[in-house]
Amino acid sequence: MPAVSPMLRGACFVLLSVAGCSGVFAAETPAPVAGTPAGLQDFDAYVERVREQFDVPGIAVAIVKDGEIVLERGFGVRKIGDDTPVDAHTLFAIASNTKAFTAASLSILADDGKLKLDDRVIDHLPWFQMSDPYVTREMRIRDLLVHRSGLSLGAGDLLFWPATTYSTREIVERLRSVPLTGNFRSQYAYDNILYGVAQLVIEQASGMSYEKFLRTRIFEPLGMDATRFNSDALRPGDNVAIGHAKSDFKDLKPVPMMSWSNVAAAGGIYSSVHDLTKWMNTQLAGGVISGEGDDARRLFSAGRQKEMWSIITPIPIREPSVPELAAATPNFSGYGEGWNLSDYRGEKLVWHTGGWPGMVSRLTLVPNRNLGVVVLTNAEIGAAFNAITLRALDAMLDAPATDWVAAYAAATAKSQGKADEDWNKHVAARDANSKPSLPLAQYAGTYRDPWYGGVAITQGGKGLQIQFSKTAQLLGDLEHWQHDVFLVKWRDRSLNADAFLSFALTPDGKIREVRMEPVSPLTDFSFDFQDLRLVPVEKDKPEKN
Repeated sequence: MPAVSPMLRGACFVLLSVAGCSGVFAAETPAPVAGTPAGLQDFDAYVERVREQFDVPGIAVAIVKDGEIVLERGFGVRKIGDDTPVDAHTLFAIASNTKAFTAASLSILADDGKLKLDDRVIDHLPWFQMSDPYVTREMRIRDLLVHRSGLSLGAGDLLFWPATTYSTREIVERLRSVPLTGNFRSQYAYDNILYGVAQLVIEQASGMSYEKFLRTRIFEPLGMDATRFNSDALRPGDNVAIGHAKSDFKDLKPVPMMSWSNVAAAGGIYSSVHDLTKWMNTQLAGGVISGEGDDARRLFSAGRQKEMWSIITPIPIREPSVPELAAATPNFSGYGEGWNLSDYRGEKLVWHTGGWPGMVSRLTLVPNRNLGVVVLTNAEIGAAFNAITLRALDAMLDAPATDWVAAYAAATAKSQGKADEDWNKHVAARDANSKPSLPLAQYAGTYRDPWYGGVAITQGGKGLQIQFSKTAQLLGDLEHWQHDVFLVKWRDRSLNADAFLSFALTPDGKIREVRMEPVSPLTDFSFDFQDLRLVPVEKDKPEKN
């Protein structure tokens, strides 16, 4: 769920956070490893430059070519303040790179004859409902994977992001109240929640938990022995990286580990670059697990892979944010079944990113060159994994040398500049001398959103505070901004998701509705506060979560 903030960090969303250059992670330039291809002789020094430029404590990289591992190793440390190094076996949250595993799981079940991707979702989950009866009736399993449902970007993510106490079934049942803002199958809008539906379809069709299906049908056959279903499955002694985020977009600190046990199919997996070389080689081999003669086995059919790697939902191509990124701008872009599809320097790319609290990643395949690159990081900045991925691709494709570190540093600085400008506009428009229309005690109460559930606003010694009923991390303090608008400052400053909270009053001075929206454009899209429609719960009626 990851990326991303990708965060989420939902995933194919590219995180750009503050690119401080503190030099904290400067390291002695390592000597090239024997056997490294000529184009990658300075690659280790390049990765160290990326770590320093973008303040990333640890990075792991692997490159495969023609079924062989060209490079796999770690750089930096698993956690700041701890010298334990990252290596090729260090586990990171791969977040939305999990989506390709979910698509592969459905493909395996299709090959088994347990389902078809054109089956209606209600044929497998009769109780499934979207907010529109037509969409409910016509939603196919394939539609769960391709981000064209009519849901808005990241819609419903607050049901599981940050971690909530809802079960997978409860989250999917709440889809009936999540509004559709677009037409069915008409446009691309990245979502995570429908992968939770896919998770339940996999469990219904296979007769086993999603965790067991991944373990027995994918991880064990591929020999991905260290890979874990999610953070709940991590074991004592596991070689695990700790995520880092810049609290208030400034100070880099470790962040608490989070679990997505309820929508794991969207972004739960923890893996290493070593294990992911096996996944990449199987993908590049058309679903064939490495082996010779009778030892070679198929994970999924070639036909199913062709479908997974075919564009179903076109994605509009945006102009690069800075001229330095022009060479990275694709000629085509779209989404298949769990994969992004585009081109780079004349080659088709099959790729995905992932965003998680404190970790972002990218996995990229170049099918016609039988080439794969994966970059895992333990900080929240997509510029790092992009700069490394493109440098690796350039080396392996014999492309002209490009300073991708400088290019992404420029893009990051521009993104931060826009965020600062946006904040300054809010400050300039503020009437700091205004007062709330009501005494603070009258804003306190329980409010309910149709799809999320309950949110409590209470008054304490320091003023008003807010607590989302199912999300422990969403506890914050309300500071008066202007009129009937308050600024929510979350106590967990690593969330980087402060929000404006606006009370709308009736003509009689009663609270009619509460709306929210993120303060910063840098806030991860999975904080979909803007979709909430909070209304007061009458005190004589029990609050329904």
